[in-house]
Amino acid sequence: MLKLSTRLQRFRTGSPLSFRLLAWILLFSSLFTLIASAIQLYTDYRQDLLQIDNRMLVVETGYSPSLSRSLWALDQTLLQTQMEGILSLPDIAHLRLRIEPDSELVMGDIPRHSTTTSHSFELIHQGDEKFRLGELTVTADLERVYSEMKQKVGFILVTQFFKTFLVSILIIWIFQHFVTRHLSTMANYARKFSLTNATNPLRLDRPDTPLNQGDELAQVTDAINHMRERLNEDVARQERDAAEIRKFSKAIEQSPSSVLICDRQWCIEFANQKFTQLTGYDANTILGKHPGALSDNAMEHRETRHLWQSIRLQVQRVGVWQGEVNSSRRNGERFWEQLIVTPIKNSDGEATGYLILGEDISIRKRYEQQLLRQANYDILTGLPNRMLALDRLKLALAQARRENSLVGVMFLDLDNFKHINDTLGHDAGDNMLIEAARRISSCLRGTSTVARLGGDEFLVILPGLAGLEATSQVADRILTTFQPAYRLNDQEVFVTTSIGIAIFPTDSDNSGTLLQHADAAMYQAKHKGKSSFAHFAPEMTEVSHERLQMESKMRRALELNEFELYFQPIVRTDSGALYCAEALIRWNNPSMGMVMPDRFIPLAEETGLIIPIGEWVLYEACKWAVQWRVITGTDIGVSVNVSPRQFRDPHFTACVMSALENSGLAPEQLELEITERLILDNTIETAEILKQLDANGIRLAVDDFGTGYSALSYLKSYPFDTLKIDKSFVQDVMKEQEDASLVKAIINMAHSLGLSVIAEGVEEEAQTHFLQQHGCDYSQGYFYSRPLPEAEFETWLRTNHRVQA
Repeated sequence: MLKLSTRLQRFRTGSPLSFRLLAWILLFSSLFTLIASAIQLYTDYRQDLLQIDNRMLVVETGYSPSLSRSLWALDQTLLQTQMEGILSLPDIAHLRLRIEPDSELVMGDIPRHSTTTSHSFELIHQGDEKFRLGELTVTADLERVYSEMKQKVGFILVTQFFKTFLVSILIIWIFQHFVTRHLSTMANYARKFSLTNATNPLRLDRPDTPLNQGDELAQVTDAINHMRERLNEDVARQERDAAEIRKFSKAIEQSPSSVLICDRQWCIEFANQKFTQLTGYDANTILGKHPGALSDNAMEHRETRHLWQSIRLQVQRVGVWQGEVNSSRRNGERFWEQLIVTPIKNSDGEATGYLILGEDISIRKRYEQQLLRQANYDILTGLPNRMLALDRLKLALAQARRENSLVGVMFLDLDNFKHINDTLGHDAGDNMLIEAARRISSCLRGTSTVARLGGDEFLVILPGLAGLEATSQVADRILTTFQPAYRLNDQEVFVTTSIGIAIFPTDSDNSGTLLQHADAAMYQAKHKGKSSFAHFAPEMTEVSHERLQMESKMRRALELNEFELYFQPIVRTDSGALYCAEALIRWNNPSMGMVMPDRFIPLAEETGLIIPIGEWVLYEACKWAVQWRVITGTDIGVSVNVSPRQFRDPHFTACVMSALENSGLAPEQLELEITERLILDNTIETAEILKQLDANGIRLAVDDFGTGYSALSYLKSYPFDTLKIDKSFVQDVMKEQEDASLVKAIINMAHSLGLSVIAEGVEEEAQTHFLQQHGCDYSQGYFYSRPLPEAEFETWLRTNHRVQA
């Protein structure tokens, strides 16, 4: 009994569902069995009672006639016999016959404490009339019925109990085998399930048959596995989301822009590290505060309150606010900050907070101010530039129209400034421009404007003039201030300026024309001899127009083959034999005629056209020099002038070598004449170019020696071969003792440095004797030949007997 209770307890503990199922099966089976047994017993009981009732009816129908006859015949023996026969019937225990009128006959005994049932019927004699003879009451004992019913109850209960128990055990085993053990497997799987083993699916220990695949256990298994897969997906998605959130969080925290996150009431909820670095406010101390009320300064708080009210309204209406704000740091320092304010919306589009991005733009604002200044002011001199000057000129003209006054416009150009750049270098030129700007500004009153238009050009605006003579007075003061020397590179340099003057509204009523007229007047001042001023006159526009027209025609002169080369021989002074020829450019324009170099070369240098023109001269000169060798049978060199701008072209050396290569001329037959102004520009580039040319065998000559700011050390430093004495010294050697002494000194100095000497401008025979006497190597001038076109020069080569010598 103990083992059975123990097993039941283990069964109840180990498989509570099976135990409860067993209990419910037993309970309901017992109830069903009891109800079914009760119904069956009641049915049998009713059948037994019905049999007894039928038997009593059989007694009534079978014995009633015979009893009636026996009773009519008063045959007591037969009557008794018949009643005994009735009493012998099953379950009949007692008979009571009441005989009319008042006698009765009783047979049998009724058991005590037993249940009985009775049936009475009358005995009638049927004759001519009916006579009621008596009444027979038959009593049946039900003891047998109850006894059999008790036996049936015990048998049925025992058999139904064992049947129910066995069926329950069988059902429980089947349930355990097909359901409960799998549920336990599911429970153990769920109990052990975690994120570490979420990849292992749930599998039941049963055949994978189509029947099993469609039952509830399979559905539950699939549901659990689907749940596991969804969990894995959710976990992976959460990990990705968490990684994204961490990344975004790090991005916000490490953002180069300051980040503030506010709630719906504009109270700060978050501030990143950059905000702390930018403003000096600790993130924890400003939580819950309004971004416009961080400072303890009440005045600043009032200033920012209106700003943030407008920001809030615009964000609500437009959805974004962007602008520049002059904020303050915790220490009170002001700085410029660019803010972008946007709402943070949820999935329903409702604003749940606000994002404020800030960036320190103080450096950019400074740069903008610098750019604004650079856009309106000259970097070198600090004067207004062309754009600002034109704006001020327009304002001055507008004011003059209202006040009916005059405005003077003065256009200034420094004389020979290019010479300063070429000889002393650009640094010296910049210093001179700064000093020139200072001198011009010192001559003006407060309402006037002086601006640098570019290069060495300046503009002076004189508003509110009472008369024309005021501009002349200002021009005189400016010219006077330019009379003292400039100190550049420890040298005293004298630089003057030419001034052109135009008056509003006398000369023009618009700014553009006024500038053109002042420019034309300035060129007139230069033609007058420089260091002077000139008022505009209508005929000056013709000169300006001619200059513009010349520039336009010169740009097409190369394409139209309008340039020509003239050649002037250079001879040996002692023998008159031809040494080489100098190539001189001429411009033969159909409309302007023969244009000499002194008219178009300066313009070509200004416009940069001197570079392609110089390249053409090099190619043509080398080509003709090769042809001269064919004509004369001897090598004749060619000398070509090089302008400073052409020399500084990055491709100059390559251009020279290309001309020699294409023509076939030997490098030693080419001599490049470089002005003294260029060699005085003591730069690394100049020295390098000269060394490259010398290394390639090209001869180098110093042209116009003595006309510039001579520095003899440069002749020693650079690889020159020849020195050319300017004609201004040679032409008066027979008249002026100073010129003769200077020429002799130059010849001696050049020979001491190992240089050959060429005298330019030899026009008289006496000059040749002087040069021969003092050892001048070569001579050039009209005495020997004028510059000749190529065809005439070829004729000169063929006819001059000294060429062969």
